[in-house]
Amino acid sequence: MKSGTKLPEVTFHTRVRDASVEGPNPFRWEDKTTADYFAGKRVILFSLPGAFTPTCSTYQLPGFENGHADFKAAGVDEIYCMSVNDSFVMNKWAQDQGLKNVKVIPDGSGEFTRKMGMLVDKDNLGFGMRSWRYAAIINDGIVEAWFEEPGLMDNCPEDPYGFSSPENLMKHLNEVKEPELA
Repeated sequence: MKSGTKLPEVTFHTRVRDASVEGPNPFRWEDKTTADYFAGKRVILFSLPGAFTPTCSTYQLPGFENGHADFKAAGVDEIYCMSVNDSFVMNKWAQDQGLKNVKVIPDGSGEFTRKMGMLVDKDNLGFGMRSWRYAAIINDGIVEAWFEEPGLMDNCPEDPYGFSSPENLMKHLNEVKEPELA
């Protein structure tokens, strides 16, 4: 994926809290499109192999959550976390992580991830098809900057992490901002 690339058009099947739904699971289905998430906004999208996994839960997601105010100050409207997990799993993970700022996007079938060229086989970990770890700054549905972990491959024996870290994206945003001030 390169800067200037338009995001693929996809419909995401999400579950949203609805006070009118009674019972222990007060959610309803709501389809959202690529445009619903990305049109008219400058956002960070980061995608990772799986909800509740170690690197994702310990470093990447908390880093973006805790850095939210700094990203807002750098001109980012929203931060989205995507994984090839269904909406039930993503919502439970968001709850487990105590998210207040980062919003989760379920790519349950992997359609968006496949169209982005980032769907990989992780059978070696018992995961099946999942997302390669990446992050992007998206401006009105167009990739402004791309941060992909090295070694993209099926059944990778490693879980590289660094290029898609919140610290690396903030460094990029600060470097981009500085020339404008000069």
